[in-house]
Amino acid sequence: MFRRLRETGPGLLVPLAWTFAATAHEGLVATRTVLIAHVVMCVLLAAFAVTSWRDMREGVLHAWLWVIVVGFGVTLLGAVSFLASEAFAADTLAAMRATTVAGWMALPAVALAYTGHETPTGERGWVYTAGGVCSALGLVVYLGGPVVAPASAARLLGLGLAGLGQTAGILLAVAES
Repeated sequence: MFRRLRETGPGLLVPLAWTFAATAHEGLVATRTVLIAHVVMCVLLAAFAVTSWRDMREGVLHAWLWVIVVGFGVTLLGAVSFLASEAFAADTLAAMRATTVAGWMALPAVALAYTGHETPTGERGWVYTAGGVCSALGLVVYLGGPVVAPASAARLLGLGLAGLGQTAGILLAVAES
């Protein structure tokens, strides 16, 4: 049962995480709730990495293992930014939090593109590739969009693009498992 949960759980967790990120960016979630979410995510990522290590040592799964491991560090940075917010200047906190979000856009974008590249011709590799492109485009819009559009709208669009691309990739992976 645990193995099946490990294989299918991300299909729910990925879109849930991006929805939560968007609501947090809009100020609809308390700061303490965001901290708790980061801590829970760190625990889940660590548990997933430890329990999946043997299964994810080769092929595209190895790339995803690195997403999880590096993502743990990126998420921990976000948790620290909320846990020790009095210890940092406002601009440092903003940079730490933006790095966390950007990391979760960039890491899966690379792994999705790699997965699409490694998927045999004739299969649905294009979904992974398109998901990677959406996630990368989301990163560009999230970080660069405020220059050309209202910051809130650009950030939400960037979050939405990343969430859409990553959700498409994870749902295909879950369907194929």
